[in-house]
Amino acid sequence: MPHKISDIAKALGAEAFGDLTIEISGAAEPASAGPDDLALAMSPAYAAGLSQGQARAAVLWEGADWQGLGLEAAIIAPRARLAMARLTALLAEDDGPVGIHPSAYVAPDAQIGAAVTVGPFTVVGAGASIGARARIGAHVSIAAGAVIGAGAVIGDGVRIGQRVRLGARVILHPNVVIGGDGFSFVSTEASNVERARETLGRAEVLPPKDGTWHKIHSLGGVVIGDDVEIGANSTVDAGTIRATMIGRGTKIDNLCQIGHNVIMGEDCLLSAQTGVAGSAKVGNRVVLGGKSGVADNITIGDDAVLGGAAIALSNVPKGRIMMGYPAV
Repeated sequence: MPHKISDIAKALGAEAFGDLTIEISGAAEPASAGPDDLALAMSPAYAAGLSQGQARAAVLWEGADWQGLGLEAAIIAPRARLAMARLTALLAEDDGPVGIHPSAYVAPDAQIGAAVTVGPFTVVGAGASIGARARIGAHVSIAAGAVIGAGAVIGDGVRIGQRVRLGARVILHPNVVIGGDGFSFVSTEASNVERARETLGRAEVLPPKDGTWHKIHSLGGVVIGDDVEIGANSTVDAGTIRATMIGRGTKIDNLCQIGHNVIMGEDCLLSAQTGVAGSAKVGNRVVLGGKSGVADNITIGDDAVLGGAAIALSNVPKGRIMMGYPAV
């Protein structure tokens, strides 16, 4: 769907110049842009590419001479990455067809809101609730009683377990699993790992009389707030008795693991391969770099930052920047 330069500038909250009636249908790098593309040249380093492409309009850096660059129109973006966020959101809008695919199974007592899409071979369990305008992909399973908020986008192959509640506009990328059992087992007698922890590794290792691990089932489910996004193949385990909780606006990358009973705050950012162990508490606006880790039963304060591959083994005060293993 084409967009006028004036409409794009309004969506970006940016100032526009030149012929604002020009319509564009996509975005491109300057050198490869066609006449119907909006060239993205948001720093002087991209200026030379404009002469190689055919763009009539571009998003430019503050102070750029758009007429000298041979353009018919320009949008000035002082903060380039913020402009990218808003522009890509505008261009990514694709409502597509609405409705339930004939091969999908929806339980008779499931509650389906207005303008919901359910893809092929998806299963919606008994008593589940899907809010208005939610888009459910193919091969998704939604357990009995699960709740999905309005405007949610659930990618192909996602698994949503029992006692899971997703807020409005939650995005789950393909093959996310929400509400699987936590990794929680107990032995009949104190195990070597328990004794090692209690004595800080000084305990003698003894063969157990009974090596059986008894499973502690997860009954608490998961509660995920509004506007949370979770990347492909990431998992959030159900709580044991109370719910595992992910706060509003938190963004989780691919291949992350959130353990049972974790309480994570709002607007956190977790990069790929991050793991948060069971019963940890993570404050608001915490950033966890790629391959970072948080030990079980510790607290990470608000606004803390863990660099890539940093492992927090003890409590981290609010506002602290941590690096290394163990994180310091």
